[in-house]
Amino acid sequence: MSRIFHRHTQVTLPEATHGEGMYIIDAKGKRYLDACGGAAVSCLGHNHPAVIGAIKVQLDHIPFAHSAFFTTRPAEALADFLVERGPGLDRMYFVSGGSEAIEAGMKLARQYFLERGEPQRRHFIARRQSYHGNTLGALAIGGNAWRREPFEPLLIDSHHIAPCFAYRDQKPEETEQDYGLRVANELEQKINELGPESVIAFIAEPVVGATAGAVPPVAGYFQRIREICDTYGVLLILDEVMCGMGRTGTLFAYEQEGIHPDLVAIAKGLGAGYLPIGGLMVNQDIYDAVAQGSGFFQHGHTYMGHPTACAAALAVQQVIEREDLLANVRHQGEALRHALGTRFGGHPHVGDIRGRGLFIGLELIADRNTKAPFDAALQIHQIVKREAMSAGLMCYPMGGTIDGRTGNHVLLAPPFIINDQHVTEIVDKLTVAFTNTFAQVAVA
Repeated sequence: MSRIFHRHTQVTLPEATHGEGMYIIDAKGKRYLDACGGAAVSCLGHNHPAVIGAIKVQLDHIPFAHSAFFTTRPAEALADFLVERGPGLDRMYFVSGGSEAIEAGMKLARQYFLERGEPQRRHFIARRQSYHGNTLGALAIGGNAWRREPFEPLLIDSHHIAPCFAYRDQKPEETEQDYGLRVANELEQKINELGPESVIAFIAEPVVGATAGAVPPVAGYFQRIREICDTYGVLLILDEVMCGMGRTGTLFAYEQEGIHPDLVAIAKGLGAGYLPIGGLMVNQDIYDAVAQGSGFFQHGHTYMGHPTACAAALAVQQVIEREDLLANVRHQGEALRHALGTRFGGHPHVGDIRGRGLFIGLELIADRNTKAPFDAALQIHQIVKREAMSAGLMCYPMGGTIDGRTGNHVLLAPPFIINDQHVTEIVDKLTVAFTNTFAQVAVA
């Protein structure tokens, strides 16, 4: 009997004992192709010797030093690496994960305006069907109804506009550009409704991850968002916890939008799962407001800037750059989407195949003509996960794709070391999972 309080108390999990590149092996010797990186985390796969070696070297020097007393070479080197490659971003604040990065971003954005003498700014605006983390602040600004509902009385007020979700919301008579402008302009409407002088920031994922399944924006959407933020003096916070760090084919997802954000939250692929680490990157203006004002960011975590975690993350990023793995993300991302399109493009229960790089979603539907979702009570995503694991495939199925309650999708986010054979294996095993899933639904 396990004494762990697992995520789900009624599920018995296999025990992972080994990792080999693209695969995880359980205690019974079964191999699982990790086609989701756990949760878009394991971008280098499992047990990369260069990262393991960097961790061992750092442990021999000093495993931990509290950031209130010391800086360390791994933290300084990782900050240099990221800032030198993050257009428009000038300072790095390290934390232990994505939710912490979002919380730090919220608090720093608020303090920025305090330092500037604008204490009346208090509102955050995000998008429906967004997810920004599970801590109370991050959950409060997220727009996923199912995740928010149990904790609603504990959450700060926040405000939500439409997502940029063309498959679901673009009107037949609209061009992509017209659609993008329409939903982006909702931000301006919401700012004016709340009062421009009261809004702190707008937060969004450049490519929406877990809640909707790798939904990319249409061209021009974020450029209009940036214009609106600039017009009203509102900060733009981008959540790249899942879609960043090379996942979409560039180190930062926002690079493909032709804009510079004010703050960016990163995690997951930053350290590739070797040790917990996340970070908040900010522009010089925000840093200067604090440095030339109070001089103290009123925030902090025990493990921020953890030297061993920073050493691991730096090794991860150096391997990705040295081996030109972002080129592989772009190449194999196209290959995987093509293979998925060939196999499932006409599937009666696959409505959309979307994404960027090695961040790909398949939306599951009951009817292709109407795009009608399956009955939420069927829990299609849970069946897919079970059947995929049975077939030796890890994927990331989720429910609530459309509104937090209805709709289903499967998210694929394999490691950047993927090759042609892995692409074929993913598609073949996903075929088995879908066949077995929809056979059960038909019987039901």
